[in-house]
Amino acid sequence: MFLPELSLIEAAHQRIAPYLHRTPVLTSQSIDAVSGAEIFFKCENFQKIGAFKARGATNAILQLPEGTKAVATHSSGNHAQAVAYAAKSKGMQAYIVMPETAPKVKVKAVKGYGAEVIFCAPNQQAREDTLNKVVAKTGAAFVHPYDNKEVICGQASAAKELIEDTSTLDFVLAPVGGGGLLAGTALATHYLSKNTKVIAGEPEGADDAYRSLKAGEIIPSVNPNTIADGLLTSLGKLNFPIIQKLVQEIITVDDEAIKAAMRLIWERMKIIIEPSCAVPLAVVLQHQEKFAGKKIGIILTGGNVDLEKLPF
Repeated sequence: MFLPELSLIEAAHQRIAPYLHRTPVLTSQSIDAVSGAEIFFKCENFQKIGAFKARGATNAILQLPEGTKAVATHSSGNHAQAVAYAAKSKGMQAYIVMPETAPKVKVKAVKGYGAEVIFCAPNQQAREDTLNKVVAKTGAAFVHPYDNKEVICGQASAAKELIEDTSTLDFVLAPVGGGGLLAGTALATHYLSKNTKVIAGEPEGADDAYRSLKAGEIIPSVNPNTIADGLLTSLGKLNFPIIQKLVQEIITVDDEAIKAAMRLIWERMKIIIEPSCAVPLAVVLQHQEKFAGKKIGIILTGGNVDLEKLPF
């Protein structure tokens, strides 16, 4: 089981610091009033490339062997941008496999960083098959979106900063897709705030992590259907044991609750977040009795929204 020591997370944080923002932690009295809790939002929507994914991708790419000339990955958007950004900062070529349904704003951003985009059908098998062909053709180093030790340690830095910048939290909430952020969040919280419980939010239409935790084994995501386009992938093999050991529970919410939480943040905080990002707040709003009066850290994962396809 991969369970990195705190020193690896600290080293990752120090390594990526020159390339990324230390994002702010914001509060909202009106959202606190609506939720009945005291919420601290870690605003990774203000991160480089507009999402937390810049952390893990940068940490991974900075540790590739000297002389590596190209990297490749598959992603619906934010990890794609993260790899493209990190590759450009190191003078490498990036090849990004993206589903045909990826938001245009994310495709445009990936190309803007100089990466080559290769489209595939919107399912996990097509992503992996296309990626394998790209790697075979180009010799590029594969940077997995979430099932990668360096990526997990990089993602852990977001929760590390959140904990450092707040007083003791009762809960930390993060969304779960592949599990890289959730595993990293759980690790950082375990080491730095032992009495804080970690809870994941997941869309009902892509609830493979919830079902996997119940079953005690990874249940692949098959034909997920949710507005939260960043949470469609199956759990990673490295992430799952960490989540089993350190995450208290996974709570699912439907798309209507996700839209409502997303709109609330747009309206009350005047900041842009994407649907996947709204899932943890949706959990709090739907389970107010559980979180009433508690101090809650929420990682706002990203703000890369296709403005032509707003859900409200």
